[in-house]
Amino acid sequence: MASHLILGAGLVGGTLAGQLTARGDQVILGTRSGTTVPGAAPVKLDAGNPAAVTQAAHGADTIFVCTNPHYTDWVADWPPIFDAVIKAARDSGAALVLMGNLYAYGSPEGPMTEHSPLATTEKKGLVRKSGWEKVLAAHERGELRAAEVRASDYFGPGAAGMSTHLGAGFFEPVLASKTARVVGDPALEHSWSFLPDIAATLIAAGDHTGEWGRAWHVPSASVPRSEIVRQVNERWGVKGRVASIPEWSLRALGTVVPILREISASSYQFRTPFVIDSTETQKVLGVRATPWDEALEVTVDSYRKHPTSS
Repeated sequence: MASHLILGAGLVGGTLAGQLTARGDQVILGTRSGTTVPGAAPVKLDAGNPAAVTQAAHGADTIFVCTNPHYTDWVADWPPIFDAVIKAARDSGAALVLMGNLYAYGSPEGPMTEHSPLATTEKKGLVRKSGWEKVLAAHERGELRAAEVRASDYFGPGAAGMSTHLGAGFFEPVLASKTARVVGDPALEHSWSFLPDIAATLIAAGDHTGEWGRAWHVPSASVPRSEIVRQVNERWGVKGRVASIPEWSLRALGTVVPILREISASSYQFRTPFVIDSTETQKVLGVRATPWDEALEVTVDSYRKHPTSS
């Protein structure tokens, strides 16, 4: 029976814990508050504390890093986390799998593959780029085995928050036949990663017996938000709309609301086609995206039954 330490019990960490325990693995779930997930053993720890993470990782086969500091705190909070998990993996012998994103690629000129250059100049992207490079250097020195699983913007039941672009703030207005206000051009193609598919890819990366020291991409659907609204209207009999938040307005609000400043800084992701290519990951790891219609139905039904505004 495999044993794992998951850092972070948000939507990704919680979904991952559920999938791992469902197949009979032992899971320790490390969070600041000791969050509980059925089947997992909770432990209170600070993911940036090397001693605490190393102690929790004792006996683990894999450390999954699914924690995600507040959007406005990446510069301060991520470097200690990377240092802590490197030490924990090195000292415990556990493999290290990072939950990553696409920020480090910067503004793309086409679909992003697992081997696209990390060309970002944006602050949050530079944080993730630096962290991965530090982990990769430790891997290449032979101190640990590491991989990073990169997803696009996630969606699925329970997704909410200002930085969640395909969550409650999008679906609930549409389902109420109102207008969803979004960042960027809603007619552009954009990739969306379904939460269960993110967890499945993390597991496949952790199970992989071949090459490590590399990135994997979560198989994802690429659908413009205007098309998603059309599909929701047609399938659920509503009359929702979608409209772009003016860029000047987002910048102005960002001068007084820190999280909106960070959203504005990464809004390039919604002002050009932003597509993730997972062909190699699908071929090597054998993972597939949940069919779009199925993922959309599960997601929409969750907001209809449990609206965040109620």
